[in-house]
Amino acid sequence: MSQFTVLFDACVLYGESLRDLIMRLAVMDLFRAKWTEEIHEEWMSHLLENRPDLSREQLERTRMLMNQHARDPLVTGYKDLIPSLSLPDPDDRHVLAAAIRANAATIVTYNLKDFPDSELAQYDIEAQHPDDFLVCQIGLSEGTVCAAAKRHRASLQNPPRTVDEYLASLERHQLPQTVSRLREFSALI
Repeated sequence: MSQFTVLFDACVLYGESLRDLIMRLAVMDLFRAKWTEEIHEEWMSHLLENRPDLSREQLERTRMLMNQHARDPLVTGYKDLIPSLSLPDPDDRHVLAAAIRANAATIVTYNLKDFPDSELAQYDIEAQHPDDFLVCQIGLSEGTVCAAAKRHRASLQNPPRTVDEYLASLERHQLPQTVSRLREFSALI
């Protein structure tokens, strides 16, 4: 079991393809995935605003499955840290507070400017773009990432996706390096 703990920001959990791949990697114990109910609510609310075809019930089911299948993912007891934290966007302090409480090494986020190294370094936390994070995971365990990607692609049945279509769906999530590395293993995906 990996002890490498990662807190995922809501913007990373928003997209279904990326969220599903992250969950598959977490279940395979490549890292310990962490989030809060507040982070869940944030990605779910934005998704409901932008996707009228989805229902609250569908997303609640996704939340429940994420909480059930990742190993101890929910961070609690972090709110008392929020007032003492300083970030460019005060609304992101809850993410840093949860990362501190979870003893996370990394916050995975698209919003790197909102998590400056100067603020995170004092807590021994770094912010990483999801593309950089996934490339690191491939470097650590190509076989595990390929197996997770293969299972993820196989789960997409409506419609089924070729490897190229699957990789294109990941590329839409701003993951060009990840897609480039996974192309090297397309026969395994």
